[in-house]
Amino acid sequence: MTERTIVYRFKNGIYINLTNRCPNLCTFCIKTKWAMQFDGHNLDLAGQEPTAEEILTAVYQELQTPAQEVVFCGFGEPTMRLDVVLAVGRALKKHAKYPQFKIRLNTNGLGNLINRRDIVAELKTAVDMVSVSLNAENETLWKELLRPAPGYENGYQSVLDFIGSCAQSGFEKVTASCVENTAADPKAVRALALSLGADFNDREYLK
Repeated sequence: MTERTIVYRFKNGIYINLTNRCPNLCTFCIKTKWAMQFDGHNLDLAGQEPTAEEILTAVYQELQTPAQEVVFCGFGEPTMRLDVVLAVGRALKKHAKYPQFKIRLNTNGLGNLINRRDIVAELKTAVDMVSVSLNAENETLWKELLRPAPGYENGYQSVLDFIGSCAQSGFEKVTASCVENTAADPKAVRALALSLGADFNDREYLK
């Protein structure tokens, strides 16, 4: 197996693979379908989660080549390691090339439940944009599609509250997304996202 990847390039972004842990086991997740591989990168951390220092060293190296954004997005939920997100994001905001690149968090929206507190104000100090995988227009469907772990079964309202709070908190952009070709109705999810003050993204179903 190739060496674990903690930072990788994709399109115009530099992506940070913080953790493989996630409180959801989504029916459409490519993590298991693609055996922890993505675009030629091995995202299996094998339990060895990178430190903030390791991540920053790798990102600084990548930033020698221009990038439009740095994204907290790997095969896991970044807010499981909120302290690292905050440390890395705040350090990147001091980089000589910032704000030529933006800092984005991709999340399932359960960060408040994961960390047992409202984390939105803290995130505002570390990231510019937030993208939330909403994926369902109601709680019943959310549970069916996202298969939350024990302790998170009633997390749907928390996700909605998180999106709404982010939208009101002055991030440069807040987006809620829905994976196409599932039982969800993208039009209904879009309407919900807009009602919360977020933009909407219809994501491709990857096989």
